[in-house]
Amino acid sequence: MAEEIAVILGDDGTTGRLGDPGTLEVFGRSAGTWSRVRGMPVALDPSQGLKGMRTAAAGIAAFLGDCRVLVTRSASGALYFELEKAGCTLWEIAGKPYEFLDSVWADEEKAKVPAIKPVAADIPRPKEKTPGNFFISIKDVQGKRPDMSSKQVLQQFIQSGGFLVLDIVCSHVPPWIEVEAERRGYTLETEQQDKDTVKVRLTTNTGR
Repeated sequence: MAEEIAVILGDDGTTGRLGDPGTLEVFGRSAGTWSRVRGMPVALDPSQGLKGMRTAAAGIAAFLGDCRVLVTRSASGALYFELEKAGCTLWEIAGKPYEFLDSVWADEEKAKVPAIKPVAADIPRPKEKTPGNFFISIKDVQGKRPDMSSKQVLQQFIQSGGFLVLDIVCSHVPPWIEVEAERRGYTLETEQQDKDTVKVRLTTNTGR
C-alpha cells in the first residue's frame, strides 16, 4: 500500500471538518519526508440527503485510491459512516498536516502489528475511580496536547474491553466510538452537560 495520508484542509491551512467546504489533500511519504501528492476541492450539499452523501463518499474514496487514512478536525454523520464502510480510517486532529503526519503514520503502522505492545508512556489513560469504573476527559487531554486525537488515547483501551463502565468527557461524541460501541455490543449513553461539553458513558455487557 502506498505511504499516503489524506487530510481535509480549510482555508487557513489547518484541518477542516468533514462535510464543510475545503480541500482534500493527499500527502505521500518518501525517505521519511512528507510532500503533497494531489488534491481536490470538496463541497458537500446536505440537501442531497443520504444518497448524495453516499455519492460523495464514493467520489472521495475513488480519489484517495490506495490511501485509506483520512484526517479531519471532526467527523460525524452519514459521510463518516460511508467512508468507514469504504475501508477508510478517520482521525480527528486539529492542526496543520506537517505537525501530525508522522504521528498518525506511526500509529497506523503499530496497528498493523498483531502483537500487543506496551502503551506509550506519554499517552494519557483512563483513571480507575472504583473497581471496573473508569473516567477520562478528552477535553482536558486535548487542551494540553492538541496534536493528540481521541482515537490515539482511547481506541486500544475501548477495544480491550477491560472495563465495566467508561465515562468520557468531550466536546462532541467521536463517531469512531459510536462505531466501536456498536461493533462490540457496548451500551452508549450521552449527556449534554453544557454547550461545548458532552459526557459519553460506555457500559460493557458485564457492566449492565
